[in-house]
Amino acid sequence: MTDRLLDVGQAAERLGTTERFPRRLIEERRIAFVKVGRHVRIPESAIEAFIADNTVQPITSGSVRLGLVA
Repeated sequence: MTDRLLDVGQAAERLGTTERFPRRLIEERRIAFVKVGRHVRIPESAIEAFIADNTVQPITSGSVRLGLVA
């Protein structure tokens, strides 16, 4: 496994949030995590996937004119 495991503080830094946000993601099971004893670690790939899944693409003027935006 070459995926780096981040602690909650490192995950929060990567997301640009406080530690409370990744803890909430873990509690709500909205992000993959690993239990190492009593410690919680988040794979770096899970952070990247979360960011990719929640990235909103901008609306282009062409898609608005064509009625492609719901």
